[in-house]
Amino acid sequence: MTAALLGFVFLGLFSPGPNVILLTASGARFGFRATVPHILGVALGVGITAGVTGLGIGALLLARPGLTLMLKIAACAWILWMARALWLSDPVDRDARARPFTLIEAVLFQWVNPKVWAVALAATAFVADLAPGAKAVTLALTFSALNLGVCLFWTSAGALLARLLADPLRWRFFMRGMALALAAFSVLVFL
Repeated sequence: MTAALLGFVFLGLFSPGPNVILLTASGARFGFRATVPHILGVALGVGITAGVTGLGIGALLLARPGLTLMLKIAACAWILWMARALWLSDPVDRDARARPFTLIEAVLFQWVNPKVWAVALAATAFVADLAPGAKAVTLALTFSALNLGVCLFWTSAGALLARLLADPLRWRFFMRGMALALAAFSVLVFL
């Protein structure tokens, strides 16, 4: 594992994207402790996605435009659904059904998270000289380990912001900003 791979993966995962936005918003909305299953699901799901990319599924997606289009449509729909939920979240009249992602939901989201796929596909260049199994394990462990730290950081940042968001107007401004940023990623799926 090289420093170049570590740096690339870290920057790719740390920069704003759907996971960063959702974890920051979840930390602010539900608190750090309640968001732990979401954190663990993201770290696990990103590792799985990176691992299967190392096994060659990324090449399959690139070779099958129809499959890629289906994945993009699913990603766009799910991201817009989550953006809508953030937009409609209300700090005063909280919906009793509102909750952070479960571990399984967070793992499954990685399959339609375009940013994770893009970073994983690009990262395969750093391990191109490895056998497929070694490539998969290296990418899976690198992505999961680094992303766990990234998830902890952004969820903590969101939880710290919760105090500043006690005012309903600030809350709406923040959540709607997060919703708009997330919705913007739904457009980027098709680029």
